[in-house]
Amino acid sequence: MGIIIILICISLLIAVLFLGVFYWNMKNGQYDDTYTPSVRMLFEDKPEGEPKDNH
Repeated sequence: MGIIIILICISLLIAVLFLGVFYWNMKNGQYDDTYTPSVRMLFEDKPEGEPKDNH
């Protein structure tokens, strides 16, 4: 029974650690994409019915 409590505590600690790292990355702009929106209009979308190139 004691090992289950230890494992739950360790898993909660790891989850909180990953949540903290994710929050820190969001605050520092890790996931901000500043390049793609500026060049998105330069690339044409292929129509739905057109087959894709298999090069």
